Amino acid sequence: MSLSADASAWVNQKLAPLFVRYGRGLTLAGADLPRRRVRLGTRHGRIPAWVYEAPAARGTHVHLHGGAFMMRYPSMDDFLARFVAAEAGCRVVLPDYRVAPQVRYPVAHEQVHDAVLWAAGEWDEPVSVGGFSSGGNLAASAALQARDAGSVTPVLQVLGVPSTDVADDAKRTVTGARSMITPGLIASVRQTYFTDASRRAEAYASPLLAGRLEGLPPALVLTAEHDLLRAEGDAYAARLAEAGVATEHHVVPHADHYFLSSPEQARPWLDLVAGRIREALRG
Repeated sequence: MSLSADASAWVNQKLAPLFVRYGRGLTLAGADLPRRRVRLGTRHGRIPAWVYEAPAARGTHVHLHGGAFMMRYPSMDDFLARFVAAEAGCRVVLPDYRVAPQVRYPVAHEQVHDAVLWAAGEWDEPVSVGGFSSGGNLAASAALQARDAGSVTPVLQVLGVPSTDVADDAKRTVTGARSMITPGLIASVRQTYFTDASRRAEAYASPLLAGRLEGLPPALVLTAEHDLLRAEGDAYAARLAEAGVATEHHVVPHADHYFLSSPEQARPWLDLVAGRIREALRG
């Protein structure tokens, strides 16, 4: 545990509402949808969540925001939740799970599994789960936890530029001139959230290292050509397919980790995500 890393993470949490602006120009659909605040129970206490609901919604998608397990600011993905709800004709639950340094692994991972379970029970309809970056890690973990516990069966997992191995650096290479994800950021994640080095290779922390992937939900995996996390995302997609999981994998060309950088760049990928969620929730 690093006190300086904890302090930096805490400061970034507080400043996020002021400086995280990337989604403000990407509300491409669903701007008029109402959202309501709920509180849902988890084994680590109750957490807030935003719920977005399209007219005549069918099914529920649980979206897990990113932020390197250190940024507690779900509204950063308000644009994505609105888009999916509107274009997939569903409701979207955006949980405000707890992050480091206030909590350590596995708190956030267990809270998001419990949020998926809550969503499935609240409406008694099909549920899917997804996220980008650390949210992709959490979505993959939730699917694994749900399978192992027999608690809920998501109909789809959407894994966008996911972190799938927090234990090993060997597979990480930068293919572009620079990378948004840096070794320093990865070190901070370990120092603040995955503080117990002996647990970083657990399947729920590092889904790529899981011993068995059979029986998981169908997967849509998006990786980016120049992302430092690309190799582990590509490897997880390959392992899912080898295990017989229906897997659709796309590599976003000429892109770094966060590729939803403009309406023109984001729209085709958001359309793909919403379309696959709609198909899965409607069977």
